[in-house]
Amino acid sequence: MNHAVELPALTPAIPEIVLAIGAMVLILMGAFRGNQSTGAVSGFAVMLLIAAGVLVGLMPSETVTTFGGSFVLDPFARYFKILALIGSAVAVVMSSEFLSTPDRQRFEYPVLIVLSTTGMLMLISAGDLIALYLGLELMSLSLYVVAAIDRDKAKSTEAGLKYFVLGALSSGMLLYGASLVYGSTGTVTFSGIAQAAQQGGVGLTFGLVFLLAGLCFKISAVPFHMWTPDVYEGAPTPITAFFAAAPKVAAMAVFVRVATTAFPTVLPQWQQIVVFVSIASMALGSFAAIGQTNIKRLMAYSSIGHMGFALIGLAAGTAEGVQGVMIYMSIYVAMTLGTFACIISMRREEGPVENISDLAGLARTKPGVAFLLGMMMFSLAGIPPLAGFFAKFYVFLAAVNAGLYALAVIGVVTSVVGAYYYLAIVKVMYFDEPAPAFLPMRGELGVVLAVTGLFVLLFFVWPAPLVDAASAAAKSLF
Repeated sequence: MNHAVELPALTPAIPEIVLAIGAMVLILMGAFRGNQSTGAVSGFAVMLLIAAGVLVGLMPSETVTTFGGSFVLDPFARYFKILALIGSAVAVVMSSEFLSTPDRQRFEYPVLIVLSTTGMLMLISAGDLIALYLGLELMSLSLYVVAAIDRDKAKSTEAGLKYFVLGALSSGMLLYGASLVYGSTGTVTFSGIAQAAQQGGVGLTFGLVFLLAGLCFKISAVPFHMWTPDVYEGAPTPITAFFAAAPKVAAMAVFVRVATTAFPTVLPQWQQIVVFVSIASMALGSFAAIGQTNIKRLMAYSSIGHMGFALIGLAAGTAEGVQGVMIYMSIYVAMTLGTFACIISMRREEGPVENISDLAGLARTKPGVAFLLGMMMFSLAGIPPLAGFFAKFYVFLAAVNAGLYALAVIGVVTSVVGAYYYLAIVKVMYFDEPAPAFLPMRGELGVVLAVTGLFVLLFFVWPAPLVDAASAAAKSLF
């Protein structure tokens, strides 16, 4: 363990402070200029998120703790923070068309995303249970509001309400677990819990179960996935894209950090939980998506399945496994944002469409878009040599090296089942009779699709930077 560097107490938290102050400025800007300032507020929000990413990148690469150990900045946190900021910034960019229609101009929307991202960064750096809860709530409360932002639509309001009610339940479970852990260890810091956990005890085990249940909800792992399909379908599509990318990254980061730094001594106990949740999520994600007709619901089940695959790496309980989780989440964000860029562009004169059948014959009406969306589907299915194959390869490799052969085999089998519905979309695009053509794709969506498409296609050419960064970041936890 390298010794923490002495820095002024606030330095490690500068990106979070910049985002928080920036969000306040944007609120004032919107309040004075009304909803016609939505475009400008969105632009500034993207610049804020990029600036925060640059600040995170400029931070020292050593492990730094501040605020009495409740805020940790290490290579692991930096890696996940940059990933979350990319996800949020791209989501705001992809929302520009949604926010450009006069009845949908809400300047609060980009502000809420900035606030939610502030919570994510806080969550990723959490070094104790209190910081974890503060970050989680700051992230989630903004998400509940954004889900229901299209308040004239019943579906959007319903999505926000479902998300809020179930989210409150999960927060309660997480808090209850945290209080049990505190009660049986006498400390809230992860390092203190790790020392006290060696004695074990029934309170600690129950606390661990409730704590992980609350975190499973945030990454929408089975059996806490109930909200995901409804919220993904009901929320406006750009917001679904945001839900699928950035909050998942932050929740997965804190899941890994809690398991590996607060409970390393009780690995066999939480390993059982993670293995069960991983298998259940992969199975549900693969089988439940087969019957879906709405592409956003399909992506919801796909996302549940992918969280199951990512958890395979955590179940290994090794630095190699954590590296696998980090590579998986990076590639997952790229694939998800690229796919949603296509879904957002599915619009005709009468408005947006969301059914898989609407993609019929896309290869003839828009060959470029169909090719890139097809590549995204192949990558999500894990077909080599696309990026998605390497994502699964690294987590399976870690599981095999840790002796979890059954888990790796189940992962491969569910991958094959899941490939069915991804390939079904490709079949609809390439072999069905063309449906009426969509309106032209907007520039910013085209850029997102092109960049993520190239990443997914060409990842195998030069994977070293991402793999090395993930390796260094994973080692900093152990």
